[in-house]
Amino acid sequence: MLVNLLIPLTLAAASLARPRPFTSSCDISNAQINLPTTSPTLAPPTSHPSFIALSIGTQNYTCTSAGTYANIGAVAELFDLSCLYKTKFQEAAYTLWKAAPAYVTPQMIIDLLHDSNSPNILGQHYIIKNPITGIGGVPKWDFSSQGEHNPDAWVLAAPAAGMPAPTGTQDVPWIALNNIQGALADQVYRVDTKGGQPANTTCTPGSPVITVRYSAKYWLFGGSIKQ
Repeated sequence: MLVNLLIPLTLAAASLARPRPFTSSCDISNAQINLPTTSPTLAPPTSHPSFIALSIGTQNYTCTSAGTYANIGAVAELFDLSCLYKTKFQEAAYTLWKAAPAYVTPQMIIDLLHDSNSPNILGQHYIIKNPITGIGGVPKWDFSSQGEHNPDAWVLAAPAAGMPAPTGTQDVPWIALNNIQGALADQVYRVDTKGGQPANTTCTPGSPVITVRYSAKYWLFGGSIKQ
């Protein structure tokens, strides 16, 4: 039933999908990220938050020669959650995203939930080749196409610590990452993850890359780029 409701709504939302500047009326300088207090834990951040982003996108996997899935990164749109991070907005967005037809975009999901507090687009999250080693991939948070089109509004970060999602194995792990390049943030935390894990643990080597829809909150701390 949810999918049937989405079909006509997404056709209307397509005309509304648009990039928006990253501005916020909500002060998050003293916002507190909720990290588990029992083992295993992630160390708390060392500075104040600059952005709280809602990701809507996919985790992507390839099949290894051993017949198991290996994560090769994510592709996601990032929306400003600074006014809504204490609400159930993420849950509503992920419920729609998980059930939506293939042609539905993350921006359409946000527009479907549109009201006066609907979050603006911040940028994108994706993987690029490691510019330092030239080997492997590194995650990037890129806000350079939004706001004032600041070419310095991006960060590359490497995992420093992680833990299984407290909500179960269907959700991708929580992780803390440290800056390796870029001015957007000194630290990035992925928490409150929903989905993103492949349904099966085994696969056929050489099979196509699979994508699994997910959502998460990304907290960005420090950096010289502010809202």
